Amino acid sequence: MKSRGVRHRTVLLVLLRTAWVSLCAVVLVAAGIAWSTVSTISTSVERSYALDDAPRSTSGRNILIMGLTTRLDLHGEPLPDDVLRRMQAGESDRGGYNANTLILLHIPASGPAVAMSVPRDNLVPLSSGGEGKIKEAYGRAKIVEEDRLRAAGTHDKRELERAGREAGRRAQVETVSTFLNQPVDHLVEISLIGFFHIAEGLGGVDVCLRAATKDPLSGADFPAGPQHLDAGQALSFVRQRHGLPHGDLSRTRRQQAFLSAVTKRLKGADVTAVQAMIDMAKQDVVLDARFDLADLARNLPSEVRFDTLPIEGSAHLGGLDVNKVDQAKVQAKVTELATAPPPPPPNDGIPCVD
Repeated sequence: MKSRGVRHRTVLLVLLRTAWVSLCAVVLVAAGIAWSTVSTISTSVERSYALDDAPRSTSGRNILIMGLTTRLDLHGEPLPDDVLRRMQAGESDRGGYNANTLILLHIPASGPAVAMSVPRDNLVPLSSGGEGKIKEAYGRAKIVEEDRLRAAGTHDKRELERAGREAGRRAQVETVSTFLNQPVDHLVEISLIGFFHIAEGLGGVDVCLRAATKDPLSGADFPAGPQHLDAGQALSFVRQRHGLPHGDLSRTRRQQAFLSAVTKRLKGADVTAVQAMIDMAKQDVVLDARFDLADLARNLPSEVRFDTLPIEGSAHLGGLDVNKVDQAKVQAKVTELATAPPPPPPNDGIPCVD
């Protein structure tokens, strides 16, 4: 048992050179560890068929990583009360099905990979028609599909949830793919409970803040300076956007800082923590049906760098704050990053953030 755990951790440390992908990518890599050692794919991981007919990249691979706001499990059931309490994220009926984290991970045929964060409030054309925030494509399509099925006589709650989520995944992929002018080869989906389980499995993480901050909406209440966060505090840390200098863009930088902390934590993790990460991925992660994780583990570049796609500013539309974007500039930036990734972070320390 000990040698098996050592093998798991050895593979993990190799893959964790990809630390600057996203919190979801860490989950993906952690999920791939056990399967790569036995060259099989676990049947207990939820699979999606939303990409079966989607076009593929002709150069490298693109993986869309989505973090959902829902407080429900994969079957649409409420999380246990004690878990909700420790998450500090409100009741089960909060959050909806917005894709608040959207990251396109581009893995080229050679050279370093790049992870491109798409700000969630970008105003874009939605695959279902009309304009909306890019994060809304999933939830809108889910509602439409569930309503269609109910009208046709389907009333089983789990069947509605499954079909609704598949429609949501398809719509989110199509919306992001069209906006970025990039095919999506693979899909990774994770909800808030998965973010929470990462920090919980590792016994918390270490971060650093430039200034003290408090936000009752996310539960954030942190002093300035270096500090250790438990799982609930860590979730508040990556969720907070109110009271930060640049709102959602500050939250994106926090995700990067959190990834640095997760990476350092994993480098010193024992076998129990590694196994907890693997078990977490089996219950919290959804992958597309054609995603071969063992192949990813064999071919993932040794270096992955992180950047955020540009916005032009903010606007107030229909009572909502949105990001104005120049689609041509965004697509040009995607091409630039795919061919010339940003430089690596200046040091291996945990960066202080807002």
